[in-house]
Amino acid sequence: MDQINSPVLQKHLNEHILLVTLNRPAARNAINGALTAALGQIVEDTESNPDIWAVILTGSGDKAFSAGADLREVADGRVAQLSTPRGGFAGFANFQRSKTWIAAVNGPALAGGMEIALACDMIIAADTSIFGLPEVKRGLMATEGGLYRLPRVIPRAIALEMIATGNPISAARALSLGLVNDVVPADKLIESAYRLASGICENSPLAVRESLRIARHAQAWPEERLHREGHEALAKLAKTEDYQEGPSAFLEKRTPKWTGR
Repeated sequence: MDQINSPVLQKHLNEHILLVTLNRPAARNAINGALTAALGQIVEDTESNPDIWAVILTGSGDKAFSAGADLREVADGRVAQLSTPRGGFAGFANFQRSKTWIAAVNGPALAGGMEIALACDMIIAADTSIFGLPEVKRGLMATEGGLYRLPRVIPRAIALEMIATGNPISAARALSLGLVNDVVPADKLIESAYRLASGICENSPLAVRESLRIARHAQAWPEERLHREGHEALAKLAKTEDYQEGPSAFLEKRTPKWTGR
């Protein structure tokens, strides 16, 4: 399948930042089997590519980031095709990723679309976007992360209200609740996400990766384990070239040249 007709597009914005685009705009970027397979493969490829340090994930068009699972697939009995063994829903929602993923939410992020955004490390939202888990309105449940990730990132009472009513919130409300990192005009979305990714890539990719690995578990692991894992990770970093490069660049008053090794 050629790139332009692929259900997921990818474009290198620079040597370390990849832009990944859900590409089913006519279906509001709903998740079907082909998109799941394509996105799952891209996640695997980014994990194994040492030159990719950050990924921006967005949707095609201006109608939606993603409306979640393609209900036609569900109705036709093909729901199993919407997950992969390693990545879960969309080949993404439960993938144990080490690279930084930033959701650039360009429109409504609903149901599984919101769960994909929640699975990312950070979210930049267009001012036209909304966020919601409307599964209960269809007799379904947000079992791909929505039910447990949302109450971790916004106040419990608000999360339970969103889950029980299925009603969405605006981008501005999402920002006030801490669900998203920033809200920007739609035409500045990718630029803003790229600026955030670039700031991350100014740092040691190994240090960022290990720091995020532990921070992602901050609410699940006991403090003793978090402390131990942090020191073990630092001991591993001490054996790398980048660990030596950081202090050397500081003393020499120059910009560090990270290698990821």
